Amino acid sequence: MSGAADFDTYRLSEDHEAVREAVRALAEDKIKPFAAQVDEESRYPQEAHDALVAADFFAPHVPEQYGGVGADALATCIVIEEVARVCASSSLIPAVNKLGSMPLLLAGSEELKGRYLPPLARGESTFSYGLSEREAGSDTAAMRTRAVREGEDWVLSGQKSWITNAGVSQYYTVLAVTDPEGRRGNNVTAFVVEQSDEGFSVGEKERKLGIKGSPTRELHFDSCRIPGDRVVGEVGAGLKLALATLDHTRVTIGAQAVGIAQGALDEALAYVKERRQFGRAVAEFQGVQFMLADMAMQLEAARQLVYVAAAKSERGEPDLPFFGAAAKAFASDVAMRVTTDAVQLLGGAGYTRDFPLERMMRDAKITQIYEGTNQVQRIVMARQLLGG
Repeated sequence: MSGAADFDTYRLSEDHEAVREAVRALAEDKIKPFAAQVDEESRYPQEAHDALVAADFFAPHVPEQYGGVGADALATCIVIEEVARVCASSSLIPAVNKLGSMPLLLAGSEELKGRYLPPLARGESTFSYGLSEREAGSDTAAMRTRAVREGEDWVLSGQKSWITNAGVSQYYTVLAVTDPEGRRGNNVTAFVVEQSDEGFSVGEKERKLGIKGSPTRELHFDSCRIPGDRVVGEVGAGLKLALATLDHTRVTIGAQAVGIAQGALDEALAYVKERRQFGRAVAEFQGVQFMLADMAMQLEAARQLVYVAAAKSERGEPDLPFFGAAAKAFASDVAMRVTTDAVQLLGGAGYTRDFPLERMMRDAKITQIYEGTNQVQRIVMARQLLGG
């Protein structure tokens, strides 16, 4: 076949495979042993944090000119996937570091990038993202947080909800309305807020179904004054920047979902090979084999879609909004199906905390919700299709 050589080139590079090998070894050795305890105690996975910093996987997306390793979008997805395979909470460390800092990479001044990206690359702070509010979740343009210019400064008032790693992070990208009378969607501005800023505080940790090791809190701004040089991008262009950020970072949530699903499939495979019923291994029953085949097929389809979306993210292609939404929606739906089936394959054992599958099932659920519910992802995809 004349096209055979072209097919041979469709594989991950040696560098990408080396990243996977390194992250998998680190995850198995430094993160997996603490995953159940992190979930049980609802505590921040400091062991994972420290291991990721030491290995330069804490914020691998930061470009080399700012002290990072300059991992491309696909390599960053592989890092998140492999960490999520053993601990979804820990995978949110590199994922949210990209989410919080992506607005700076897309639109920040060189001064802002030079100030905040090097300490992020060094692991001195996580970087959170403040977009959602209690009454402005899917409808982000309805946000009520305000920023008023006073001289050279801006004064923020309001709150943000469901903020991942809030309280741990030193830095936050926060979206606020800067022109209440302006046109909806063109009246929002992005700012960098530091944890030490006067008038800024965080609420109590949310009590959640899953990802219990990743603290989720509200952000509160009580006349929080920040200098004018903390504006990210153009005044009034914040919502467009926020949505452009999500086009890129939804791909990383797809990677997280793939990792969770892979971890669940691995556990289920190991169990059914050992578990015996009716005088033979459970894996020998055709009904079980069909379940495993479907799980693996769906998982591999999700992985390939995520990797294609990551490549489009790296190149900044115009159809990224469709592929980012598709990767996130499809992979998260797959993660929910695969983890649920994995619990089923273990039977009663799968329902207990003696095995990690019930944790993986709980963790998988959030991937269908955050960074835009899967219903919102379908709206994004439909708009792309109808818009040509």
